[in-house]
Amino acid sequence: MQNDDESQYRGWRRPGPVPPQGIDPEPGESLDYLCGHFRIFQYEKGHRYSTDDALTAWYATQWAPRVDRAADLGSGIGSVAILSAWRLPGATFCTVEAQEMSLGLARKSIRYNGLDARFTTYLGDLRDEALLANEAPFDLVTGSPPYWPSTDATGAAHPQAVPARIEVRGTVADYAAAAARILAPGGTFVFVFANKRNQRKGVRSKVESDPPLLATSPTSNVGSLSTFDLTPRQPGEDAGVAFAEEALRSNGMVLLRRRDVIFKEGNPPMISLFAAMRATDLPPNRREAWIEPPLIIRTRTGAVHPEYAAIRISFGFPPGDVGP
Repeated sequence: MQNDDESQYRGWRRPGPVPPQGIDPEPGESLDYLCGHFRIFQYEKGHRYSTDDALTAWYATQWAPRVDRAADLGSGIGSVAILSAWRLPGATFCTVEAQEMSLGLARKSIRYNGLDARFTTYLGDLRDEALLANEAPFDLVTGSPPYWPSTDATGAAHPQAVPARIEVRGTVADYAAAAARILAPGGTFVFVFANKRNQRKGVRSKVESDPPLLATSPTSNVGSLSTFDLTPRQPGEDAGVAFAEEALRSNGMVLLRRRDVIFKEGNPPMISLFAAMRATDLPPNRREAWIEPPLIIRTRTGAVHPEYAAIRISFGFPPGDVGP
């Protein structure tokens, strides 16, 4: 049997820098490992970081061409941004979060992990165009928008968790609009969204017979007009993917690649990862996205899938299914 300590967990040794620490959780908070030696402050009964957050950071840092500056929209407790910072040690980050209680936790985690010099945090609504107006453009923008309209989801037990789940301050389209506005030339927007979602009133799923759309939006600030075709849809795809892809198109962005995530082999996908760029940063004939094979989290037997085990190691987390 392995002796666990701060440097290892059941034979898996933690990679990366050891943070300065020096901050303790307050009553009602927990301090949990996030990546390598980095930890994150969370409310014990509030919104807590998830597989969705970790995969967003992994996908973003895997596919962004080059990152000096990154922004995380609707940053919550800071999980996506801190994970990305661990994987991109030379990059600086700006985060935007509307909930003061979540931002307070994020700021504690940033200090605990010794990231103060690399982070600028903003309290405010990501839809406010003035909020980042004085910042230089960003090579990478990430986001984990709420998945559900208020009419389709129940609330959460803790008030901090409600905006993380339900669209109380805009939708994925608002995230796309903000990303289009603040991206540097050739920058990448990466986000996660529900694969399954009920059709919202007034928003129709796109089908192959729809006409090409103009890459225009009053808030997109993407320059000249360009046309691009719809991403081919596969039979049985639900409205969540269609809603997210329409959010990109309506803000002048082009989907580059998408990967659906299946939490247990044999079940349908529950979330999808998206990577996009502005249409004006791509050749006009760059039309079709690469739809990757689904990522499987657990096999039919319940074991961690070998690919996901490798992905976990890549963002500084034990591979899963480690023995005693």
